[in-house]
Amino acid sequence: MKKLLILNSNDNVAIATTDISAQSTINIDNNKLVIHEDIPVGNKVLLTDAQEGTTIIKFGQPIGQLTTSLSAGSLVNKRNLTSDVSDTDAVSAESIELPNSNQKTFMGYRRKNGKVGIRNDLYIVPTVGCITPLMDVMVQQFKAKHPDNGSFDNIILLKHPYGCSQLGDDFEQTRHILCDAALHPNAGGVLVFGLGCENNQMDGMKAEIEQMEGIDNQRMKFLVAQEVKDEFANAQQMLEELNDAAANDHRVPVPLSELKVGLQSVRPDGLSTITADRLIAGVSSYITENGGTVTLTGIPALAGAKQEIINRTTNKQAATQVEKIFDNFKQYYAHFDTEMAKEPTDEEDKIGISTAKERALTILQLAGNGEVSTAVPYGQKLTQSGINLIESPNNDLIDSSAEASADCQMVIVSTGKGTPYSTYVPTIKVSSNTALAEKKQRWIDVDGETTTADQLLDYVLAVANGEKTSNEKTGLHGLAIFKIGVTE
Repeated sequence: MKKLLILNSNDNVAIATTDISAQSTINIDNNKLVIHEDIPVGNKVLLTDAQEGTTIIKFGQPIGQLTTSLSAGSLVNKRNLTSDVSDTDAVSAESIELPNSNQKTFMGYRRKNGKVGIRNDLYIVPTVGCITPLMDVMVQQFKAKHPDNGSFDNIILLKHPYGCSQLGDDFEQTRHILCDAALHPNAGGVLVFGLGCENNQMDGMKAEIEQMEGIDNQRMKFLVAQEVKDEFANAQQMLEELNDAAANDHRVPVPLSELKVGLQSVRPDGLSTITADRLIAGVSSYITENGGTVTLTGIPALAGAKQEIINRTTNKQAATQVEKIFDNFKQYYAHFDTEMAKEPTDEEDKIGISTAKERALTILQLAGNGEVSTAVPYGQKLTQSGINLIESPNNDLIDSSAEASADCQMVIVSTGKGTPYSTYVPTIKVSSNTALAEKKQRWIDVDGETTTADQLLDYVLAVANGEKTSNEKTGLHGLAIFKIGVTE
């Protein structure tokens, strides 16, 4: 890999792909560039002499203005870059190169309601947190009889600490997210398990599921522990009924247009932008080019690129929806007397993220070069192809769960430092560097430093066809819910 990489032909900075020492001479675009100071990996190097006030372009987009005059070969960071940049400075961005593939279909499970899953999983969904220990016993008893999981690919316990001592909108939001999970197309069978005295009563769960999509009594069972003598015996009977119902399920060819993929950037490092992020962007572009859907979350972190996102919307309605979810989060932050679009931390600056706009554009790049078709409220299902924004905070646990709740069949994560967390759908972790991939093989699926976009696309399609991700092999699944209210 070259020591300096220009991400877009419109850029006036290049990105260091390795640490570069001061006084080094680098050949770039048939020119020799003398580096004036030590450049850490991931940081920006000015390509031409520039005066104070010059707009710095990265990704083909303005990320800030110089606060002092600099010569070519200088380090550009928080020390000499301000976020202040007008929307009129926008430059046309280049298209991201698409992977080469003729694969337009994947093998999925076509559900009775028309939706498509990429797994035939068994979900056990508790209505309240205090009964989650009982779920472990239920699974142990089922697996004693079905060590291969029976008719299911995975058995997933959607443990959470909520469902009681919640009020108003906070309670309604918890219940809705649990109903979203119960209706996910990756589930071939669902047991909704309640205690009986919690706020989140089973009748309310049933009513909301019925209103949302309807209850398939063959694939969804409901059990209230306080209403039966032996909850374990009742649970085993219900699980056997679900197992029988899923026994003849099989995969069928499905067009790529029905693939929905959540995107995440978690703990990036200096290499993330030039390795893992670029690979994911190419795959995202391929998916949307073929009519599929990719999603972005973390609205506070994306706030710095709000106008760029609006400029990429397909129509006025989509622009209005995008505007609304940013305004919602702005009001949420204002309620706690804090700003939404915060300046990058010193840690972020060390890896080359110097302004709030640069941070936002870095995340936006994950979605590739498709159009933004809509913005979806938290807890709502995806209905449009293309790039979708989901109203969710900048928290990878909550955000990936929000993407699953919206019916994303899988999530792809770019990471520079690694994370064990995965939501309840297959979660592909792409490391920015080889060292992380080799160190954390239980966490990481793809080495983004050595993999090509074509290879990543092949792996994504293999996962859609049934190949298990690292989190599935090790049983790492989770559900995190955005809590917005007080505890009673």
